[in-house]
Amino acid sequence: MNRSYLMIGGALLSVAIALGIFLMPGSKPMPQTDDHTAGNSAPDGDPADAKGPHGGRMLRQGSFALEVTIYEEGIPPEFRLYAYENDKALAPGAVSAQIQLGRLGAAPETIAFDVKQDFLLGNGEITEPHSFTTRVTAQHKGQSYNWDYEQIEGRIAMDDATAQGAGIRFATAGPMNIRSSLQLAGEIQFNQDRLAHVVPRLDGVVIHSGKNLGDQVRKGEMLAILESTTLASLKSEYLASKTRLDLSATTFEREKRLWEEKISAEQDYLASRQALAEAQIAHRNAEQKLLALGIDPALQARSASSDISRYEIRAPFDGVVIEKHLTLGESVKDDASIFTIADLSTVWAEMTIYPKDLDSVKLGQNVTVRATGLETAATGRVSYVGALIGEQSRSAKARVTLQNPNRSWRPGLFVAVELVQSEARVAVAVEAEAIQTYRDWKAVFVRFGDLFEARPVELGRSDGQRVEVISGVPAGTEYAATGSFVLKADLGKSGASHDH
Repeated sequence: MNRSYLMIGGALLSVAIALGIFLMPGSKPMPQTDDHTAGNSAPDGDPADAKGPHGGRMLRQGSFALEVTIYEEGIPPEFRLYAYENDKALAPGAVSAQIQLGRLGAAPETIAFDVKQDFLLGNGEITEPHSFTTRVTAQHKGQSYNWDYEQIEGRIAMDDATAQGAGIRFATAGPMNIRSSLQLAGEIQFNQDRLAHVVPRLDGVVIHSGKNLGDQVRKGEMLAILESTTLASLKSEYLASKTRLDLSATTFEREKRLWEEKISAEQDYLASRQALAEAQIAHRNAEQKLLALGIDPALQARSASSDISRYEIRAPFDGVVIEKHLTLGESVKDDASIFTIADLSTVWAEMTIYPKDLDSVKLGQNVTVRATGLETAATGRVSYVGALIGEQSRSAKARVTLQNPNRSWRPGLFVAVELVQSEARVAVAVEAEAIQTYRDWKAVFVRFGDLFEARPVELGRSDGQRVEVISGVPAGTEYAATGSFVLKADLGKSGASHDH
């Protein structure tokens, strides 16, 4: 070979060795890293940018490296560590390690490691969220290494003013009563026991009508006045019977005295006694006819000179005029419904019960009634459960009697009826509106100062307003009770991802 070629080849070989690009057969190129001494508090460069062969976070110090992974494929999440020296895998038994996690609002958590196959396995489950500050320490060949980094997910910063402007309200998780309930649809109706269809009970002509639709009336208050020839006849009959009775009584007393003095015959005495009895029967009959119309016969006897055809129709109880069917000068029949009076101090909430729910509805059961679309609610007890199922609706009826002092429960109003089936005290509960879906979790946004973090929760019983939290949020934790969807939306905008 030409000597000049050998000299050039030797020079090139020297340059290759100096630049570190000459590879031995079967060797791999080593990533270029800065050389740091053991014990540095931070890894070389940003640890989040370095990925190891197992997809984990690669932490380096000098020739030593540690790959930190959270493995969660088909098993509860666990830490797995892989050690390297000069980018060559080390036997896991040659390294000891420990990780300390710091979570918002919790005491530091220490993870120890044991040898497992070709890696070091953490001795505890890494619960979600995987959002914490991390201090990793390792020992190899008598040398100690440590790194600090943060792994943050599901977290967002928001100050009080911004949270208030976004409509976020805070509450504290803690013990609450959770009620198991049945939701039914219902409708407010008149209390049929306090609904009167007023009829005149005799024919007449309307000469005065003092009440109109919607008017409040008191018991005994006059509603209308009729002029009735039938009433005139009844009053005349009563007055005539009263006169005959008085005369028969006087005649009887005289005949009795004469018979006792042996002046008149016993036959005259007996005839007068029979006439008196007949007069009493006729008078009692006339009196009952007036009483049936609500007219005081004694008053008629004292005012015989008054207009005997005047008939006053009065309210049977306190209430509201909800129907009126008469006008001045109108002739009405004795059985015509001229007024309908409703006492609205109580109403019925009638609910529809389908066969599958019949066994869940009992007399005396506590009930909460809420007006659909209104901020109105009331409590009561089931006062009636129907014994029959309708042929057309295939459902039964039940009702609750509600007090209605402010007249806010109006007949015809649709309502939601909640029947309480059981009630239990739970250790931790949150408001139902606080629950959001984040990733594949049911989550609650807990608050630590200006930081909010989505915490996955295991939920238990719920009554529609409160939800039991079995795990994920301890008692005493402040959380976003309302408006948490704003926090979820902001997390979506930030593009936060679940990355280990």
